[in-house]
Amino acid sequence: MGRGCECREDQEYRRRWRECPSRQVRYCIAQMQLVRGFAMLGGLLTALCPPNAVAQERLAIRSDVLLYGDNTEFLNDFREGETIFGAALRVAAFIELNERVSVSLGVFGNQRFGSDQAFEQVRPVIALTVRGNRSSFLFGTLPAPALDAPAGPDRGGPHGLLPPLQRETLAYERPYEAGLAWTFTGRAIRHDFWLEWQKLNTPDHRERFDGGLTASVRVTEHLAIPLQLHVVHEGGQLHASGAVADSVAAATGVDLHGTVGAYRASVELLGLISRHVPDRSRGNLSRDGAAFFGRVSGERSGWRGHLIFWRGRHFIKDEGDLNYLSIRRSGERYAGIRDYAEAGLTRRFSLSPSAMLEASGRIHRVENRYEYSYRVVSVVSSFWRMR
Repeated sequence: MGRGCECREDQEYRRRWRECPSRQVRYCIAQMQLVRGFAMLGGLLTALCPPNAVAQERLAIRSDVLLYGDNTEFLNDFREGETIFGAALRVAAFIELNERVSVSLGVFGNQRFGSDQAFEQVRPVIALTVRGNRSSFLFGTLPAPALDAPAGPDRGGPHGLLPPLQRETLAYERPYEAGLAWTFTGRAIRHDFWLEWQKLNTPDHRERFDGGLTASVRVTEHLAIPLQLHVVHEGGQLHASGAVADSVAAATGVDLHGTVGAYRASVELLGLISRHVPDRSRGNLSRDGAAFFGRVSGERSGWRGHLIFWRGRHFIKDEGDLNYLSIRRSGERYAGIRDYAEAGLTRRFSLSPSAMLEASGRIHRVENRYEYSYRVVSVVSSFWRMR
């Protein structure tokens, strides 16, 4: 329905919110709104799964909880320190139409600790998944963080991209994503492709979406060629509200990995290129950049240590970690070669088959300044098969 076709219940909810300055009352109203969302979900499930169809499809309920706490003590010219604490919850019903096709329907809520609102964001979870022998296609709400995701804050972004391509804290600033994704796992090649829509094209702003690819080609048992690509676009033809902008970057190189004594070790050496176009109508603002990224890591018994070395020139990337980029917080471009390095230590605890806790700390060298950050993250995934 159109934007003007707002139901009476939504209009009443907005009116009561505006007229109730009390935090306690607002909290209750927000809770009622979330409960109403679950009630609507229940009604939708009842409509989609009538009694005579239960024997044909299998139904399961899944809950995913992400608890995050990230603190960065930065005071440099490129990135400002901040504290991000909160919890993201999604509860969804999985309807398996057959062995290859399933539909998930549910609700998502993100709570920021200390906020006046009970939930900063409430969204529906709607996704269609089609699975093959080696690939999977998803259309709708993108998946929650996985329990077996790689350890370490430097690999904790929404899609596991290198931090200069996409900063890790977006996993907490934007825990809800919707679009499409295609994953493939073969003997020598694996890849994960996705497209995520962030904003519609309206009279107030351009449309915005990002998409990317993470891939790896296995050459030998200990050598692989990684490939990463990320694009952020703002545009749209319906409403010319703002500049048309593009920001793209790619990385490739070598990944050496194996066992050294009792440790699982890896050495990654990658070259990166970027193309940043903040306004297509003003070509003089565009910038091409190049950089080198090196990472050494070792893992053993839930512990992981890593070192990162970075050198870049004119490298600017929308959604990238500002500690790596050639642009200051003031918006002024950095003309010289950017140097950055970090060292980190991570401890991951397996609390149960369905829960994990990870704590990490890092020392950052941003040009000639030394700073620190720490992070605590927990993922809990539960699955109940109904029939």
